[in-house]
Amino acid sequence: MKAVIKTNMGDMTFDLYPQYAPKAVENFVTHAKNGYYDGLIFHRVIKDFMIQGGDPTGTGCGGQSIWGRSFEDEFSIDARNYYGALSMANSGPNTNGSQFFIVQAKDVPQNLIYQMEQIGGDSFSEEVIATYKDKGGTPWLDFHHTVFGMITDGTDTLEDIAAVRTGMADKPIHDVVIDTVEIIEE
Repeated sequence: MKAVIKTNMGDMTFDLYPQYAPKAVENFVTHAKNGYYDGLIFHRVIKDFMIQGGDPTGTGCGGQSIWGRSFEDEFSIDARNYYGALSMANSGPNTNGSQFFIVQAKDVPQNLIYQMEQIGGDSFSEEVIATYKDKGGTPWLDFHHTVFGMITDGTDTLEDIAAVRTGMADKPIHDVVIDTVEIIEE
């Protein structure tokens, strides 16, 4: 299953991960099909970190899940916050609603690579560390934010959005609008 986030700055396509995060995918897909995300903005943009949207209030304080309440985190050692990851935004453990972010960090600081190497094991295998070195991402968000998809097309749009000028609370000066989210069932 794929999702195409269509914005006023271009499109981004994602493979969704129902095998790792079934509730997060169901929530996102249902919201997309119901038009919940249509016309919302990316209300928080931090270059070399992430872009965040999915809040109908545009403040970062609103939105709810399709169930009308927060839902639990879904973590997998096979779904990481690599560059291009589509992840649930939250305000702490098990507080997922409608907000999501897309990881835009292209590099992982060397001190974090070193820390991951020290931790090792299932948390940070050699393969995971190599992927973070190669692709970038935000490993400190692993097991804190549910990853439910990965970008497959449209990294140019992700980069363009990440480069917009922002003001207070990292909100873009000129709105970056989600026109719609199209779901492609395969």
